[in-house]
Amino acid sequence: MSQALLDVKNLNVRFGPVHAVRDVSFQVAAGETLGVVGESGSGKSTTMLAMLGLHPKRQADVTASQLDFDGEDLLSKPGVAMRDLRGRRVGLIFQDPLAALNPLMTVGKQIAEVLIRHRGFDKKTALAEAVNLLERTGVPDPNRRAGQFPHQFSGGMRQRVMIAIALAGRPDLLIADEPTTALDVTVQAEIVRLIRDIQQASGMGLVWITHDLALMARVADRVMVMYAGAVVEEAPVDRLYAAPRHPYTAGLLGSIARLDQPRGKRASAIAGAPPSMSQPVVGCAFAPRCPLRFDKCSVAPPLMALGEGASAACWRVSGEQS
Repeated sequence: MSQALLDVKNLNVRFGPVHAVRDVSFQVAAGETLGVVGESGSGKSTTMLAMLGLHPKRQADVTASQLDFDGEDLLSKPGVAMRDLRGRRVGLIFQDPLAALNPLMTVGKQIAEVLIRHRGFDKKTALAEAVNLLERTGVPDPNRRAGQFPHQFSGGMRQRVMIAIALAGRPDLLIADEPTTALDVTVQAEIVRLIRDIQQASGMGLVWITHDLALMARVADRVMVMYAGAVVEEAPVDRLYAAPRHPYTAGLLGSIARLDQPRGKRASAIAGAPPSMSQPVVGCAFAPRCPLRFDKCSVAPPLMALGEGASAACWRVSGEQS
C-alpha cells in the first residue's frame, strides 16, 4: 500500500464502563477504498466518529497510540482545528440524512454553509456552487430544489444532498457511513456509482462503512471486519471473499444469498448474539458463537499477520487446533 493518508493505531473508545472500541488499527491511502463491515453494534461508526472527535468529551474517553491524518496528529488538535479539518479535508456522509440535515434550512443554504466556512466563498457564489453540486450529484431541477427543505425530498434525494455537502469542501478523505441504508436497489446502485465516479476523478481516500458484504465486494479494495469493538480480520477484498480466515467472517459470508449456490440451499445465520460491551471481554469475543472453538479460545488471540496484507485474530490461523 502507498503512504497512508490516515494512520490509526490502537484506538480505544470507552463510554463509562462500556469499552466500545478495543485496540483498533488501520490505514487508508489516497485513492483507496477501505470497507468496514460487521453486525450492528460492532463499533464501525463509533470508530470513525471517535477519529474525527465527534463524541462529546464528557461522555467518551478516546485514546490511541497514533491517530494521524496526512502526517498531522489528530489527538493533539484543539477543537477549532478539528472543525477546520471536518468538512474541508475530511467529509462525512451520515447514515440517516433526514436526521443529519437541518429541517429549518433549505438544502441550498446547507451546502452553501460548507463553501462559505471552508472555502471562503461569498454568499452569492456559494449558493450558485450549491446548485452545481446538486446537479453533479444527480438531483433533478437543481435550481428549484436548492430552495426546498429536506422533508420535500425522497430518501434517495436526501442522500444525494448529504453527498453534496460532504463533497463541497473537496475532501481528501470521505467517510461514508452506510450511505445506502434503507434505499431501494436501483437508488443504491446510483449512489454507489456516483461516489465511485467522484473518487476516481478526485483521488480521495474512501472509508465505506456497511453491514452489507455483497455491496462491499463491489466497492472496496480492502475489507476490515469488526466484531465486539475489535478488528477480527483484514484482507484485500478478493482474498477475503475467496478464503476468509476468521470464523466470524465466514459466518457473515455464509449469511448472504448467492446465485452460484445449489438450488434450494438457504443462507445460514450466525447463532447467538454479540456480547454486552458493558462487561470485560474474556478470551475470544466470538468464541461463544463459534462452531470451531476449542480450549485455547479462552485466551484472547492477537491479530496475526498472514502475508499479502491479510491478518486475522483467530488461534486456528496460527495452526493451533487444540
